[in-house]
Amino acid sequence: MPSPVKAMQDLLRDDTRYKLEAYQFIREALQYAHENLDAIGPLGFGPSDDPNSDAPRHLTGQQLCEACRLYAIDQFGYLAQMVLENWGLRRTGDFGELVYNLIRIEQMRKSESDRREDFDDVYDFENAFQPKFELALSDED
Repeated sequence: MPSPVKAMQDLLRDDTRYKLEAYQFIREALQYAHENLDAIGPLGFGPSDDPNSDAPRHLTGQQLCEACRLYAIDQFGYLAQMVLENWGLRRTGDFGELVYNLIRIEQMRKSESDRREDFDDVYDFENAFQPKFELALSDED
């Protein structure tokens, strides 16, 4: 079994669609999801299905996509979509490609119910990173 560094080097050489930063981003977004559970939604239990277990909670593909969206906005603001596209990420399915590449080199794990297709068409990149503006109207007229 190659070292994790060698496995990542081989992955980047074999699959040139994504930059190293994209893989770093997906790992950071996973951490962000675990630290911001309220924003992402309820997560499943760890491998033991015991809510009191110290095992990491499991995210669905859709939840990880939402974590990626929120983390990108948090980190890059208005430039989020441009930064992600620079790394080769143009649709939510790309997040799935990253995850399954990391699973293949044993740097991430999946549950029996996980599918690569869980990442497809979760949201539209063209609209997902647009700033949301709210107008505050005063009662004074």
